[in-house]
Amino acid sequence: MKTSQAHLFIIDPQNDFCDLPGAALPVAGAQADLERLARFIRTAGPALARISLTLDTHQPLDIAHPGCWQQADGSPVAPFTQIHAADLAEGRYRPVAPLSPEHARAYLEALEAGGRYTHMIWPVHCVAGSWGQQIHAPLAAALADWQQQTGHTPFEVIKGTHPWTEHYSAIQAEVPDPAAPETLPNTALLARFAGSGPILVAGEASSHCVKASIEHLAAHLGAEARRLVLLTDCMSPVAGFEAAAADLIHHMQSLGAQALSAQAALALLAED
Repeated sequence: MKTSQAHLFIIDPQNDFCDLPGAALPVAGAQADLERLARFIRTAGPALARISLTLDTHQPLDIAHPGCWQQADGSPVAPFTQIHAADLAEGRYRPVAPLSPEHARAYLEALEAGGRYTHMIWPVHCVAGSWGQQIHAPLAAALADWQQQTGHTPFEVIKGTHPWTEHYSAIQAEVPDPAAPETLPNTALLARFAGSGPILVAGEASSHCVKASIEHLAAHLGAEARRLVLLTDCMSPVAGFEAAAADLIHHMQSLGAQALSAQAALALLAED
């Protein structure tokens, strides 16, 4: 594996996921994760041949935000409520226009059939153009310096703009819509992983967007999933979902991928 062709893949390193004042969906440890990642980039420098990063990007009206749902009595649905297809069928929750009952039912059934996630109502987060949608400042500065140093530009992927499907994964939406190209497999992003050396993975949250992205990427890579290196101290899970993050590590290791600290990854890059 040519470590001189290392590719850093950063998933959703945004203010709204950092444990910072004003963050909409803070993940405990995320600020320290991204500061550690910024130091890693500054130290690794040109050893990183490519950097790709994703930005979760929503409008306030979104299938996973409270404004699209009501309880049976018309009262609001609180963030961190899980909604099953059975809840809809039994009238415990109902969609609010413009989310139609037909789409809501089909979506929940398809999501559950996929076996990856139960539909979660999240706080309104990463709204397009907001402070919360922006890259955490220390990491943004490190990326700008890497660009100046190497002459390369990080490849940015905007995900989550389609309001009627959850888009945890950078590769594709949880329930793709053939009529919405932004929900289908991102072939431009997938092409960037061809022919690279180790694919170093960091970002937030390890229980959701990192997990979904890396599971999809590993499936695409097949036997080449062994090139994945999860920077375990540059990602953290949403509280209450620690087991999902642990499952990700174990599953990737079973495919031959590595789980390393940022410091150990620097040693890996120094092998060439």
